[in-house]
Amino acid sequence: MAFARRFLPPISLLCSFEAAARHQNFTTAAKELHLTQSAISRHIRLLEEQLGALLFVRERQTVRLTIAGESYAREVRAALKQIAAATLGLRAAPAGGTLNLSIVPTFGSLWLAPKLPDFKSRYPDITVNLFTRATPFDFASEPMDAAIHFGIPDWPGTESTAICGETIAPVCAPALAARHRFQTPADLLDAPLLHLVSRPDAWERWFNAQGLDADRIHGMLCDQFYTMTQIAVAGGGLGLLPEILIQPELHAGTLVRIGPSYEEQSEAAYYLVWPQDKTQYKPLELFRLWLAEQIPTPPLNRPDPA
Repeated sequence: MAFARRFLPPISLLCSFEAAARHQNFTTAAKELHLTQSAISRHIRLLEEQLGALLFVRERQTVRLTIAGESYAREVRAALKQIAAATLGLRAAPAGGTLNLSIVPTFGSLWLAPKLPDFKSRYPDITVNLFTRATPFDFASEPMDAAIHFGIPDWPGTESTAICGETIAPVCAPALAARHRFQTPADLLDAPLLHLVSRPDAWERWFNAQGLDADRIHGMLCDQFYTMTQIAVAGGGLGLLPEILIQPELHAGTLVRIGPSYEEQSEAAYYLVWPQDKTQYKPLELFRLWLAEQIPTPPLNRPDPA
């Protein structure tokens, strides 16, 4: 796609505008960019002339953005960040390119990160950059090549491949298990439970799957599985955690299972997702092939279409 040059102001003008907009002060912007205050003023004036619109309201010794200036500043700042990220990525991997990957925190750090040295050994010219996101990815506003996310694959304008489903197990520290002497799922109803903010009804679903009514359970809230895991290891409560994320703790004996595992019958799983226009991006193609080798079990058992 070609761009009309008249819509592309010089980057020096855009950098001066972005700094002035952020500080709401030409003098401070000048110090940041190692320019003079008059140079910043001149850049802003030239940019306004090119745009045919005022970006700042000048009032005595102060300036403030116009409504149009505020909107333009947000767009320019995002564009400059993307250019800077692209430049950094190229400098980091001038031969093989980069893969900017958005990851959910615990899965990315506990499952994916330990495996990445193998990818690097196979493809040393490709740099994988990880960006942790607890909220859903947004390819329209962030320069990501792909994302690893948990959910149902209903993301318009994207393609995806399942990594693995999620089997949930109730676990706790051995000392806590010994103190409470859990024998049946019902014994867990009065124990200190840990809840994930993004899945506040997980314990209710687990108890219901065991044939128990659990509409009045309470406990501590955590915003990430990793935090919940650490509290459970320390004996602070019972965690309902994905088995794939707690294998080291289970093997080491710092966490023990205290009830049946549970897997919901749905398409919810961990997925690698990418924009359709990135499908043939070589670093992503190689990452997808490598990732397929890391999948521990068949990715997902989906019901046959009716």
